[in-house]
Amino acid sequence: MSPRAEQKQQTRQALMDAARELMDSNRGFDSLSLREVSRAAGIVPTGFYRHFPDMDELGLALVTEVGETFRDTIRVVRHNEFELGGVIDASVHIFLGAVAANRSQFLFLAREQYGGSLPVRQALVGLRESIAADLVDDLALMPKLQHLDTPAKAVLADMVVKTVFATLPELIDPPAASLPAHLTPEAKMIQQLRFIFIGAKHWRGLGRGDE
Repeated sequence: MSPRAEQKQQTRQALMDAARELMDSNRGFDSLSLREVSRAAGIVPTGFYRHFPDMDELGLALVTEVGETFRDTIRVVRHNEFELGGVIDASVHIFLGAVAANRSQFLFLAREQYGGSLPVRQALVGLRESIAADLVDDLALMPKLQHLDTPAKAVLADMVVKTVFATLPELIDPPAASLPAHLTPEAKMIQQLRFIFIGAKHWRGLGRGDE
């Protein structure tokens, strides 16, 4: 990469970092202005357009960024599950480690899946559906789930991913010290996933006595 291209990439990343930092003070993405993001990144507003045509495109770049981080985390979880014989507890700990290490990215995901920017919301729905589709392939490798057909695995994958996405807002910040251990976000996620997988293990389909 040439020095000029590297500088351009650094400035583009600075704009993305600036947007996430501004959102860290309980701001929604749709409340940010191009001018303040540019100022926070240390460039003039006209310089913004060298990297993004508008704020929506910056938001989509942030979705791509957290999507890559999410997928990297899933690869580690997959290694733990299929190669090291890990269990739900270990997988949740791995995921929480990734959330802590990339807090601003996951804060963006947690908040903007219900945010005011339609393009960003739609992109996050697409990300969730894509992750769920990948999970279907992983579920097909699990011996205890071989009785499930592909549509059933798709429903299971959707439930798992939606559980993770829905719990994210609670996982971003440490729970209150007075919160009982079984009600912490981490404990609830583990229990919810256990319920889902235990149910899937015994599920035989509608019309077969399990409905």
